[in-house]
Amino acid sequence: MKTAFFVLFLFLCFAAPTFATVAVSSPWNGETVGSAVTYAASATTSTCSRGVASMGVYVDNHLLYVENGTKLNTALTVSAGTHNTVVEEWDYCGGATFVSMTITVSSQSGVYVASPANNSTVSSPANFVASATSSCSKGVASMGVYVNNNLAYVTNGAKLNTQLNLGTGAQHTVVEEWDYCGGATYSPVNLTVQGGGTTLYNIQASGGWNSWGEFAPSYDICTSNCSGVNWSMWLHQASPSLSGNASRFNIGGTTPYADALWSNPVIGQNTTQGIPDTGHTLLPSLHYFTYDADFFVTNASVTQVLEFDISMYMNGVGMIWGNQCNNLGGKVWDIWDNVTAKWVSAGVPCNLINNSWNHVTIQAQRQSNNTLLYQSITLNGVTANINWTYAPFSVPTSWWGITLNYQMDGDYKMSANSTYLDNLKFTYW
Repeated sequence: MKTAFFVLFLFLCFAAPTFATVAVSSPWNGETVGSAVTYAASATTSTCSRGVASMGVYVDNHLLYVENGTKLNTALTVSAGTHNTVVEEWDYCGGATFVSMTITVSSQSGVYVASPANNSTVSSPANFVASATSSCSKGVASMGVYVNNNLAYVTNGAKLNTQLNLGTGAQHTVVEEWDYCGGATYSPVNLTVQGGGTTLYNIQASGGWNSWGEFAPSYDICTSNCSGVNWSMWLHQASPSLSGNASRFNIGGTTPYADALWSNPVIGQNTTQGIPDTGHTLLPSLHYFTYDADFFVTNASVTQVLEFDISMYMNGVGMIWGNQCNNLGGKVWDIWDNVTAKWVSAGVPCNLINNSWNHVTIQAQRQSNNTLLYQSITLNGVTANINWTYAPFSVPTSWWGITLNYQMDGDYKMSANSTYLDNLKFTYW
């Protein structure tokens, strides 16, 4: 029987695996850099059997560099100012895929903080992202972050990307660089840190998980008699586990690229956490969300895609913060475009650790007009600042609540595969 809860997921229409991707590790979108800009990227394709032929860099629509093969790593001299840049791959079959970024090139030495913004309001942990340039001929040696005059973090090199726990209220932070000539420059960042919100713990071990199969090409959900895809979930697994209470998720079958979707309604109707919000007062007050989990990959060679979503529905408005690690489609993060109902490559790497535990933290925001902000994705300590926004969509249902989703996509052979979730927690405020 299709309840309103099931109908909601017909809107997901999860797309087939991406067939060509470009993953850029440097520079990041919005970064301020020196005149020598380091471009580092890799590309894959499954639409051309002969593979990727070459990669190149455009700056303001001018092709400045081309390198044969599936990887690119070069430093290009770019004039001061703001520039539109593109990293593109060309395959042997005449196809091409690209990722675009905006960068600002500074002619002066200094520290450039991309996140957080000075005088902004943030949550804890706060994501610090910065880069530095120096007039020292030997370059920048290291960078660090001071919190209220105490050195909280140091890293080698001219880039910094980390998350720091901060106390609530006003916090004075400084991002500093030290060069090889004994010099230093810094940028102050004054912040107001909001309270930590409410956290729900060990959701992977709670009851109430719903599950469905999905088939290409439409990826509509299947609730029973789903010949071609098999899936199951086993609660309370002691091994492998970090907490002693992990959950195992299994997928297999015969239909290529079929998927299995699991969803837990944590707030609102059918809540598994005792938060029904029957007065419809809680959801309208919530704007900040963090999805945080450990997950174990048993066989990365057959793990097509792993997906981690936050979904929110109220007053006929649907909001899906969809985030998927497109492992076999280029090892990149994709995010869900609610407007076009399609996956969009974020152009940032997603490198899974095989036969081991991985850790993911996803930060998202609902803006005052219900616009979705994809803030950041942190995988195994590496943070990708997305900062993309998408409009919500209308839903013909009165269903009210927030769900957490986890999905496994099968590969072309539907190889039997298992993954584990542990320490799944959700923070909201």
